Amino acid sequence: MTIENLFAISLFPYLAFLWFLTKSGKTPKLALRGFYVLLIFVFITIPAGIYAKIHYGTSLANVDWLHGGAEFFLTLSNILVVLGFRQAVMEKEAEK
Repeated sequence: MTIENLFAISLFPYLAFLWFLTKSGKTPKLALRGFYVLLIFVFITIPAGIYAKIHYGTSLANVDWLHGGAEFFLTLSNILVVLGFRQAVMEKEAEK
C-alpha cells in the first residue's frame, strides 16, 4: 500500500467522524467549523503536492511558499478547534 492510498483511505474515517460530530449537535459550533476547515487543508494540500512534484521535482515539504500556504489552513483549523472548546468550557464555568 502506498502513502497516497493510505492518505485517501484515511479520509473516510474522518468524514464519518465529522458526520457523527455534526449529528450529535453537542460539539461547539466554532470547534466544528475548525474540524471542517481541516478538510480545506486536505483538499489544498493534494494539488499543492502535485504542483510541487511537477514544477519543482520535489515534495511539497521542500517548497516553502506552497507548504506554508497549505499549512496555514491546518493552523487555522487548530485555532478554531481550540477556541471553540475554550468558549464552551468558559460558558459551562459561567453557568456554575
